[in-house]
Amino acid sequence: MRVFIDADSCPVRVREIVCKAAKKRNFLAIFAANRPIPLPRNRNVRFIHVEEGEGRADAFIKEQVGSGDLVITRDIPLAAELVELGPVVINDRGDLYTRENVRERLSIRNFMKELRDAGLYESPIGLFGRKEVKAFAATFDRILTQLEKQSRKGGSL
Repeated sequence: MRVFIDADSCPVRVREIVCKAAKKRNFLAIFAANRPIPLPRNRNVRFIHVEEGEGRADAFIKEQVGSGDLVITRDIPLAAELVELGPVVINDRGDLYTRENVRERLSIRNFMKELRDAGLYESPIGLFGRKEVKAFAATFDRILTQLEKQSRKGGSL
């Protein structure tokens, strides 16, 4: 099992949780970004510095990920592509993306983008506080436990 993190916009607290879990639970955490990301020295943590440009980290993750892996991203279009490839996909607030819900989320995202582009809607600044960290940590722990059980059984979620 590997955990891929779309790290360009990943909150510091989420990075910390993932790095601590990688050390404690002995899995490989792979952070992909087009800029340097501060990470602790840990044999289970890797940083992949992709080329500058939109979607480069996304492309790396899509090329590398497989069934039995976990991806953390807040990029809904990326999540929509990934759920078809077989990994478990969550965002940094602990929301699980599935084949059943990701298309709806993508439609909402695209509609809100159209409203913003037309000047009809301003995005509220989303806070990332204790509540969001707690929700992420709970989902992350639950998914890791499920993936560990599945890898011992040789199956998928």
